[in-house]
Amino acid sequence: MIRAAVITVSDRSAAGEREDASGPIAVAALREAGFDCSDAVAVPDGADSVERALTVEVVAGAKLIITSGGTGVGPRDQTPEGTARVMTRAVPGIAEELRRRGAAEKPAGMLTRGLAGVVDPHGTLVVNLPGSPSGVASGMPIVLSVARHVIDQLGGGDH
Repeated sequence: MIRAAVITVSDRSAAGEREDASGPIAVAALREAGFDCSDAVAVPDGADSVERALTVEVVAGAKLIITSGGTGVGPRDQTPEGTARVMTRAVPGIAEELRRRGAAEKPAGMLTRGLAGVVDPHGTLVVNLPGSPSGVASGMPIVLSVARHVIDQLGGGDH
């Protein structure tokens, strides 16, 4: 089984002040798709905490990492900045499709700054999703439609 991980980026969830409503949706989708995925881990907002959490999962062998939250335009929304520090190559088509789908569902969907990319040489795909449960629910099918193919190619598979 391919190992996946979910990181929820939220000051309140990380502090135990609010239940994580989006991470479990991503975890359930990954498990249903046949990935080995532990429960979501909550970390505070900020580029440094995102970078640390992603690095931990990459080193632990995750081949697909989903983040939820911290992709907006608020002062603490720095998930893309932390992700950019870890990924080595962007896969902009995934992020573009997530934005397109999100904006079609509601105008605020175009405000997400989420990234998608790979971490070489570990062969890991990282995708930032918005923090809303609806954004995760609509984004996971997009990610899952290409995730295994990307992971296979990162491992040396043919096109």
